[in-house]
Amino acid sequence: MSHPIKVLLVEDNPADVELTLEALGSGKLRVDLDVVTDGAAALDYLNRTGSYRGQAAPNMIILDLNVPRVSGRDVLAFVKSNEHLKRVPIVILTSSAAETDVAQSYDLGANCYVTKPLDFGAFQNIVTSLETFWFTVVCLPTVDKDAS
Repeated sequence: MSHPIKVLLVEDNPADVELTLEALGSGKLRVDLDVVTDGAAALDYLNRTGSYRGQAAPNMIILDLNVPRVSGRDVLAFVKSNEHLKRVPIVILTSSAAETDVAQSYDLGANCYVTKPLDFGAFQNIVTSLETFWFTVVCLPTVDKDAS
């Protein structure tokens, strides 16, 4: 790709943010990773308000369900109900393996649901696999960079 892939990571655990940065940084693709640590900041980012004014829409969102202020479920529901964002793939990457969380995430429009492994190497493998799958195997629609 000639331009970096823009990914929004919504994650409040600093260790998981670091692991994700490391895994995406060691890949073959150029990834521009923006990180927000709570759901309210994610909504500001996606609405391009506050300090995120003028921000381009991401090509993909990696979303933890259990983030503070506004839940990951609410962020997911917002994105999938927004005319300009609904095609942005959302990967749920969370610690919950509860069947209700999995079902609700898919009902709200998640594109995939992955439970975070406890092992460092397994976590990196998952992020690398997501990167490879979503950006080299899958055909994605163009995201409207100017609309919000």
